[in-house]
Amino acid sequence: MNLDEYRGVWVFIEQRDGKLVDVGLELLGAGRDLADKLEVELCGVLLGNGVKDLSSTLFEHGADKVYVIDDPVVEQYRTETYMKAVGDLVRKYKPEIFLYGATANGKDLASAVATEVMSGLTADTTLLDVNVEKRLFEASRPAFGGNIMATILCKKHRPQMATVRPKVIAKPEPQPGRTGEVIEETITLKEEDLRTKVLNIVRNAKKAVNLEEADVIVAAGKGVKDEKGFQMVKELAEVLNATVGASRDVVEAGLCKHEHQVGQTGATVTPKIYIAIGISGAVQHVVGMQNSELIIAINNDPDAAIFNAAHHGVVADAFEIVPMLTEEFRKALQSESEAGGVTSHA
Repeated sequence: MNLDEYRGVWVFIEQRDGKLVDVGLELLGAGRDLADKLEVELCGVLLGNGVKDLSSTLFEHGADKVYVIDDPVVEQYRTETYMKAVGDLVRKYKPEIFLYGATANGKDLASAVATEVMSGLTADTTLLDVNVEKRLFEASRPAFGGNIMATILCKKHRPQMATVRPKVIAKPEPQPGRTGEVIEETITLKEEDLRTKVLNIVRNAKKAVNLEEADVIVAAGKGVKDEKGFQMVKELAEVLNATVGASRDVVEAGLCKHEHQVGQTGATVTPKIYIAIGISGAVQHVVGMQNSELIIAINNDPDAAIFNAAHHGVVADAFEIVPMLTEEFRKALQSESEAGGVTSHA
């Protein structure tokens, strides 16, 4: 493989029912930084039916080019069609870096394309950089149970590929009026040639817990100890009209379901306020909430790693301070309500 033939940074742009998934726009921001460092173009890859007009939004978020395959055969995601289409594009245009969102479809496609084009893939990365001199993509992710950050390189194959979790990277501000080049491509597969058929699409009801969209999260860690401690966290969240989050230890202890888990093996969140109660601050957890606007940590260990990520820290026994906070917030919100104020959340 002649690595010098490969140039450019690509981002797979996921769409569902003709609407862009935010992680693609987030990755355009990260891709723009990598492309500028390497002095190459940033390109989006967009597949679907009737999606060409979405290209304008991609240009406004940093793309220089958009490769579009607009065909009914790729209207719905199927591994077979998307792998073939994206693999053909990679072989034809030879990008050196290719980023995918770590969604269900993005992870499935990235691994399939890695097999199709015989290259490497780093999964669930949280930090992205590039060694400009060697043109090596540096994809970093927690390893060994979240105790260290490992930087993974793909030295001998191209493109260098990674999946990145939603909400890890901030979506760039759009630049209205920014334009670029649309390159329309075709797919050789026909519907009658495919082994899988989309017969029906059933929409599941929205899950009760939606950490990714929460404005305020009150999260419990191992320090809450038991059901009584977790109930204490839930009471504070209820008063603040907040969503309850949890560390992996709490989920594994059976105190709540996995859908509440924040961190590398849970949800990545960016709320306005994140209150961490009894959370030690392991890397595995911190990578899932470090981009919150305001982080408040409560822990009785002054050396707890969570304080390194927090904007405000309280060194205290959670079983003493949290009930006090709950009561004070309840009184303050009650007074505001009686005075005619309207409060939707803390």
